[in-house]
Amino acid sequence: MLQVNELKERGNTALNAEKFDEAVAAYTEAIALDGNNHVLYSNRSAAFAKAGKFKDALEDAEKTITLNPTWPKGYSRKGAAAAGLRDYMKAFEAYSEGLKYDPQNAILLQGRQEITASLLSYVQSQGDFPMDVDPQPGATAGQTFESASKPAAPKPAEQPPKPAEPKPEDMNEEDRKKYFAKKEKELGNAAYKKKDFETALKHYNAAIEHDPTDITFHNNIAAVYFERKEYDACIKQCEKGIEVGRENRADFKLIAKSLARIGNTYRKLENYKQAKFYYEKAMSEHRTPEIKTSLSEVEAKIKEEERRAYIDPVKAEEEKEKGNEYFKKGDYSNAVKHYTEAIKRNPDDPKLYSNRAACYTKLAAFDLGLKDCDTCIKLDEKFIKGYIRKGKILQGMQQTSKASTAYQKALELDPNNAEAIDGYRQCSMNFQRNPQEVLKNAMSDPEIQQILKDPAMRMILEQMQNDPNAVKEHLQNPAIADKIMKLLESGIIQIH
Repeated sequence: MLQVNELKERGNTALNAEKFDEAVAAYTEAIALDGNNHVLYSNRSAAFAKAGKFKDALEDAEKTITLNPTWPKGYSRKGAAAAGLRDYMKAFEAYSEGLKYDPQNAILLQGRQEITASLLSYVQSQGDFPMDVDPQPGATAGQTFESASKPAAPKPAEQPPKPAEPKPEDMNEEDRKKYFAKKEKELGNAAYKKKDFETALKHYNAAIEHDPTDITFHNNIAAVYFERKEYDACIKQCEKGIEVGRENRADFKLIAKSLARIGNTYRKLENYKQAKFYYEKAMSEHRTPEIKTSLSEVEAKIKEEERRAYIDPVKAEEEKEKGNEYFKKGDYSNAVKHYTEAIKRNPDDPKLYSNRAACYTKLAAFDLGLKDCDTCIKLDEKFIKGYIRKGKILQGMQQTSKASTAYQKALELDPNNAEAIDGYRQCSMNFQRNPQEVLKNAMSDPEIQQILKDPAMRMILEQMQNDPNAVKEHLQNPAIADKIMKLLESGIIQIH
C-alpha cells in the first residue's frame, strides 16, 4: 500500500507540473497494484482530460463511479470528460446525478451551470454564423435567419397586431444612431450568410460609424477576417473590440468571445502557446465547454510538440544502457525508470518496450508487460523478441493457449529459434498434464524443494495467499523475486 501511495503522489506531482503522460503512467502503475482504488481512476481521468484524451477520461470516470457510486467527484470527472467530447446532455446528467449525493457541491453546481448556460451558445454554433446575431422576435437561436427561407406560419386571427416600429425621425440622436447601426449590422449579417465578405465588411464598418461603442460590430468584422484567413487583421480587430468593450462596460461574454477568437486564430497559425494564453484569458471572463475543450486540445498539441522536441535517439541509447545495468543487478524498478526515459527519447524503438516488458515480468506487473509487448509488435511485426516476451508473460499468467499462439507467431518468423521452440514445447506439454502431475514434477526439482523449505519463503507465500497485493512489495527484493519467478514457471503458484 505504501508503494501505491508513492505512485499516486508521483502522479499528482506530474499532473500539477502538466506532465500528463507521466501522471497517467504513474496512476496506471498504481492501479496495477490496487485495481479497486476509485481515487486512482479519478486522478487518471483528470490526467487524461488535461491531455485532451476525453474518451479515456470518460472510461476512467465511469469506472470511478462503479467502484464508489456515492462519491461526488466521480460525477464531476464524468461531466468534464463528457463536456470535452461535446456530449452536453451526458455531462448535464452526470452533474445532476452527483448533486443527488452532495446538493451543495460547488464543482458540480458550477459544472451544471456552465453546461446549462452554454446550450444556447452550442445551438448557435451549429449554424454558419460565428458573428454576433440578433435573434428575430419569437425565434430560437437555431432559427435565426432561417425564417427568411421558410414561409411564415399563419397567425391566429385573434392575435393582436404588433406595435409599429418607431420611426427614426421620432427618436433622439443616440437612439437614432443605434437604430441605423443595427440596420447596417443586419445587412452585414445577410451578406456574411451569402459569403459576400466584402459587402459584409462595408456594412459592419458603417455600423461602427453610427455607433462606435458596440463591441459586437468589431467581433463581426473579426469573423469576416477569420473566414478570409486574414489572421493578423482578425487579431487586431479583436483587440480593438476588447478595448472598446472595456471602455463601454460590455458584457463579459462578448469580451470572452473576442479573446476566444484570438485563440482560434493563433491555433490556425499553429502557435499553440499563444492560443492557450488567450483561451485561458477567455475562460477568466466567461467559462464555456467550447472554450474548455479548445484549451484542452491546444494543451495536448503543446504536449505533443514538447514530446517530439524531446526525442533524441543518442540519449535514448544512453538511458537503455543504464536500464540494462540495473536489470543485471536485479534492480528492476530503477531499470523500468531508465527504459521509460529511453522510450520518451525514442518512442519508435521496439527493443526499448521489449526490455521494459522484461522488467515488468520480473515485477509480476504482467498487464503492463503485455501492453509493452503489444506495442513493440505493433511497431515492428517481425520483431521476434516481442512475441517470445509475450509468450513468457502469458505462461506466467497460466494462459497457456494464448502463450502457445505467441510462440507460434515467433516460429513463423524464425522456425529455428530455440526460445520459441522451447516455449511452444512447454505449452504443448502443459495441455496434456493435469495439475497433480505438474505439482509432482515441480516437487522433484531440488531447487523448488529448497525454496519451499525456506521458512522465510513459506511466510512470504502465506502472506501472498492472504494478501495478493503483497507480491508487488516482495518483488522489489531481487533474491525473493527470482525465487517467486521460479515457482511461477514451475506451476507451483499462479498470479492472475
